[in-house]
Amino acid sequence: MTDSSKLTVCRGCCCGTAEKHPGIDHERQLRALREGVGARNVSVANCLDSCDYSNVVVVRPAPPARARGARPVWFGGVLTEEATQDILMWIAAGGPGRADMPDGLVARLIDRKTLPDVDEDPV
Repeated sequence: MTDSSKLTVCRGCCCGTAEKHPGIDHERQLRALREGVGARNVSVANCLDSCDYSNVVVVRPAPPARARGARPVWFGGVLTEEATQDILMWIAAGGPGRADMPDGLVARLIDRKTLPDVDEDPV
């Protein structure tokens, strides 16, 4: 899947924690994302410095789309199975720069101009 979008999933200080989001099965969500796009295409970040929006998932465009100017897309409030599936369906359709974003994701967009740019796998 080298020609696929990749994900960065925040699982640090607040995203992905039962303390902030009790009742959410964070490990199940991470497994679903890894199964949906391939484990090698999902990076886990300790913190994306956007705690007010947790859970945060960044969809990074596939290399050909990136070469044409597509940028990473940040989503917040990814706390439901529906949100997770919307992200997976969008990536399956081509993701950033290649497919229209599902309506269900538009409301979850984070203005990334105020946040760090995630283009590469986090360290």
